[in-house]
Amino acid sequence: MCDSDINRRAFTAASIAAGAAIGAAWGASAQAAGVKESDVTIKTADGETDAALYVPAGKGPFPGVVIFTDIFGLRPAFRDMGKRLASNGYVVLVPNPFYRTKKGPLLTAEEQASFNFAKDAAKLQPHLGPANSNFNGDANAWITYLDGLPQVSKKNKLAVTGYCMGGPRVVQASALRADRVGAAMACHPGNALITKNPDSPHLLAPKIKAKTFFAIAQNDAAQWAMQHAGEPGIDQQLKAAYAAAGNPAGAEVYKAAHGWCLNDGAAWNKDEAERAFTQMLATFKEGTAA
Repeated sequence: MCDSDINRRAFTAASIAAGAAIGAAWGASAQAAGVKESDVTIKTADGETDAALYVPAGKGPFPGVVIFTDIFGLRPAFRDMGKRLASNGYVVLVPNPFYRTKKGPLLTAEEQASFNFAKDAAKLQPHLGPANSNFNGDANAWITYLDGLPQVSKKNKLAVTGYCMGGPRVVQASALRADRVGAAMACHPGNALITKNPDSPHLLAPKIKAKTFFAIAQNDAAQWAMQHAGEPGIDQQLKAAYAAAGNPAGAEVYKAAHGWCLNDGAAWNKDEAERAFTQMLATFKEGTAA
């Protein structure tokens, strides 16, 4: 979920249970592939980030990936994503963006299942402000940590991916570390990628060298169209911004609602989530190639 869209919907207990079954299957597949999971601590200017690290089986070295989470932070759903990406040949780091105020997970599974954004959004505010206070510092520390691991290839570029509020962070990190980030994918990033503000993420396109793809939710695209009547769609504007910078990006509106890639959410859509994952692997393969 995006913090800009926190009144969008609540998660349900039924979808938690269904997602857990899929997550267990992903985890079992990753274990069968020999993925090693560990909890690590990363020093930043503001403290220590708790994070999950996933390393593939084999000699390596491998390309590295940083995952930027949604508003509920580091939790089983993102651990499943880390394992699955690692089983495809990447060293994956999933940092807790709320480390300044709370170790992950931000909420228990029960709290998340009953969370109502219209009523409970205020509970997240004490964590959101600090998490946004120095993202560039955080991203640089996390990327530097990952890049310094012996299992991570120095010949291959790194990749970044983010979900919901992590979507704009994908763009920011790609610009911040254009020297190392060669692939990027933002999944259901909401409408905060293009704003009228001077720090709008899309204005960073000229600084970015990464192969980039935006997977946009159908309802986010519809909301954008209502708010920007007569303008090109958000997917078209994102592609135009990157094309103008000489680094064409892909963008597609998926037939799914905001949050569809997360297997513990009410919006989870298995078929479209698989399509997005396949697109991610293709983007990463192209962008991280030595």
